[in-house]
Amino acid sequence: MLLKPIRNENEYDKALEEVDRLMELNPVLGSKESDELEVLVLLIEKYEEQHWAISEPDPIEAIKIRMQQMNLKQKDLVPYIGNKSKVSELLNRKIALSLTMITNLASGLHLPLETLIQMPKRA
Repeated sequence: MLLKPIRNENEYDKALEEVDRLMELNPVLGSKESDELEVLVLLIEKYEEQHWAISEPDPIEAIKIRMQQMNLKQKDLVPYIGNKSKVSELLNRKIALSLTMITNLASGLHLPLETLIQMPKRA
């Protein structure tokens, strides 16, 4: 297969088929087939990033999602945010996350710092 950038869905599908074919061969690392497979996977990943990127939730949505996952109530966030009213104001987007809140939530709820430091969307 001629390796070239993937520009549309048809080329993407053909690249996936070629990956399947190469995987069936179980090529030896460093072989021509192995190198072709590696490059093809990189091209596919690049195409997927450009066309199907899934954006991170904004910080408030990420906190709410994690609360659902961990079965937490608003009161459970008090140790990370401050007091009940601050938790409520934060979740209702009336106040912004402070650096202390971000670090506390990242470590306490195991949320990525990159997610928490984004600008929140407007309600």
